[in-house]
Amino acid sequence: MRPLSPFVSRPLLALSLIVSSSFGQAATLTQDNGAPVGDNQNSQTAGPSGPTLLQDIQLLQKLQRFDRERIPERVVHARGAGAEGVFVSSEGLADVSRAMVFQKGKQTPVFVRFSTVIGSRGAPETDRDPRGFATKFYTEQGNWDLVGNNLPVFFIRDAIKFPDMVHSLKPDPVTNAQDPNRYFDFFSHIPESTHMLTRLFSNYGTPASYREMNGSSVHALKLLSADGRYQYAKFSWKSRQGERNLRANELPALQGKSVGHATADLVQAITDKRYPAWDLYVQLIKPEDMNRFEFNPLDPTKVWSNIAERKVGTMTLNKIPANFFEATEQVAMSPANLVPGIEASEDKLLQGRLFSYLDTQTHRVGTNFQALPVNRPRVAVANNNQDGAQNASGRQGGINYEPSRLAGLKQDPQFRASQLPLQGSTQQAAISKTLNFKQAGEFYRSLSTQEQADLIRNLAGDLVQVRNLETRDTMLSHFYKADAEYGTRLAQALQVNISTIQQRASLLKE
Repeated sequence: MRPLSPFVSRPLLALSLIVSSSFGQAATLTQDNGAPVGDNQNSQTAGPSGPTLLQDIQLLQKLQRFDRERIPERVVHARGAGAEGVFVSSEGLADVSRAMVFQKGKQTPVFVRFSTVIGSRGAPETDRDPRGFATKFYTEQGNWDLVGNNLPVFFIRDAIKFPDMVHSLKPDPVTNAQDPNRYFDFFSHIPESTHMLTRLFSNYGTPASYREMNGSSVHALKLLSADGRYQYAKFSWKSRQGERNLRANELPALQGKSVGHATADLVQAITDKRYPAWDLYVQLIKPEDMNRFEFNPLDPTKVWSNIAERKVGTMTLNKIPANFFEATEQVAMSPANLVPGIEASEDKLLQGRLFSYLDTQTHRVGTNFQALPVNRPRVAVANNNQDGAQNASGRQGGINYEPSRLAGLKQDPQFRASQLPLQGSTQQAAISKTLNFKQAGEFYRSLSTQEQADLIRNLAGDLVQVRNLETRDTMLSHFYKADAEYGTRLAQALQVNISTIQQRASLLKE
């Protein structure tokens, strides 16, 4: 046995050995206070389709700890590029939402931050990765942040899994290298990831530029009309420059020239007055129609493929910020930044993001991050929040509470939230309509012959590195379940016996 290092005390070493031994024997998962965790896969909700409960301490603690893992770099979306512009609501949505941003003809200033998700601030913009597409609308009723990605779906459907998902995709904490053995180990337990993985490993996972990619809200929101009725809505941005992606064989040469080709392209286009533009579209579902689908429309791993799109307006980016840090790095996007007429849906992943993003920005940028120029609303802010770091609110007067008959602020009942009927009991359970594989197969079949071949090559290139055969074969069974040809071609590329994969796939629930 080697002698102890002079820098490690015997009690500390003994503790580390106990912890290592326990992890090796699959010790019981606990919260930070040592309490055992009974369910680490499902958030607590009010009934099978109700909103997530604040009493779910495991969810809150995981998100709080996760949000504070990097200082000051963002944990996700670290590398980004920003631009200013204007959104014109050409068609409008006044009949659906009372939000002033949707009034026909309304012009609203915007700030957009494009980003890669998993890579660090210095990572190449050619990496295979989802691209963030976040838009801050400076409306007359406050700031609305439409925070989404270029891909219309996501890996998971419950926020309680988000820290684990990102940990698996980030570099190994020992080797500091991203490892397919780790993230496929995770995703082999998460069959709902099949759709997103299929899109990510296609050429859509490597957009040619920020200008030439579409965007999606991913989540459903609620649009509330003037008479109090609401509909569920998904938003999408469609590039007027067209959508263009890179094949894997194009990436090395581009990366060799610059790790920031997408940022440079955006800056150059705006400098040359070739202002990029996107049309905003919305899909709508009435509450009474939500149960008529074979999947749950609030599931962020699904697209609303058979719902008509309605054009809302057009966004044009026409200015590069004068200070990259004060704009692109300090901008604090959050799906919790909503305005009257736009509300969050009961999507469990979105519900977690409502907390996580605001908590992250408060930690990363500071208590008064919303007072910074890029985040400050273009309307007056009036509340009783006070003091703290970097405070410049200018709040005045002795009445810093509400209600009061002496003076101060008053609430306005016209801006009350919509009412959601609830039934059942609190629960921690997966949704009933999973449909984990069907849309992944539909997407595969929608690709051209060349795109399908690229997808097989891209995905097989990572799967071949997986050493654990159980993990590899489970992943192959997911792709086979999505589409038999898809799974067969992957198995052939990896020289795996297809009958084994077929047997596994037959046991999977759709």
